[in-house]
Amino acid sequence: MDLDVTAPDAWRAAVERILKEQGGLHVLVNNAGMHKDALLATMRPEDWQEVIRTNLDAAFYGCQAVVPMMMAQRSGRIVNVSSLSALMAPGGQANYAAAKAGLVALTRSLAKEVARANITVNAVCPGYIETRALRHMSSEERAEAARRVPMRRFGRPEEVAAAIRFLACPEASYITGSVLKIDGGIF
Repeated sequence: MDLDVTAPDAWRAAVERILKEQGGLHVLVNNAGMHKDALLATMRPEDWQEVIRTNLDAAFYGCQAVVPMMMAQRSGRIVNVSSLSALMAPGGQANYAAAKAGLVALTRSLAKEVARANITVNAVCPGYIETRALRHMSSEERAEAARRVPMRRFGRPEEVAAAIRFLACPEASYITGSVLKIDGGIF
C-alpha cells in the first residue's frame, strides 16, 4: 500500500483499510525521513517546510490517525524514529534537527496523553547507520565520522530494527516516553 505520509486524508484512508482487512492496528512505526541540509542563512523556505513536513508533520498525522482506534482497543505501541541530530544538532541541519527534536517532544507529550489506555509511545535516535543517507559521504568523511564513534563503526539497520521491535513488543509495556539513542556511544 502506498501512503503519502504528509497527507492526513491518506493516513485516515490507510487506517480504515487496515481496520477493515486486519480488524485492528497494534503498532505504528513513524519512520519517514529526509534531509535538505544547508546553512540557515541560505536555506530555501521550501526546503525548511519540506523537511518539517516529512520528518515531523507526517508523524503527527500518523499518530492522530491511529490513536483513536488504539484508545478504543485500550492498547497500542507507537515508535517514532527520530535522530541523534535531535539531541546534538549539527550545523547545516537546522530544519532536520528542529523536526527530529520536535518528534522527540511529540513522543514525550503523547506518551503522557495515552498512557492510561495502555498505549506506549517511544522514540529511537539513530546516529550513523549504514543507509542511503550516508552514501553522499566520501571515504575520508566516513573515516572521520567513524573516528567520532567510540565503537569505531557505523550501526546497521538491523540494530535499529531490533530496538524498534523490542519497544513494540509486550515485554516493553512499561516503557513509555523514552528516547533510546542508537549511536555507538557518541553522546
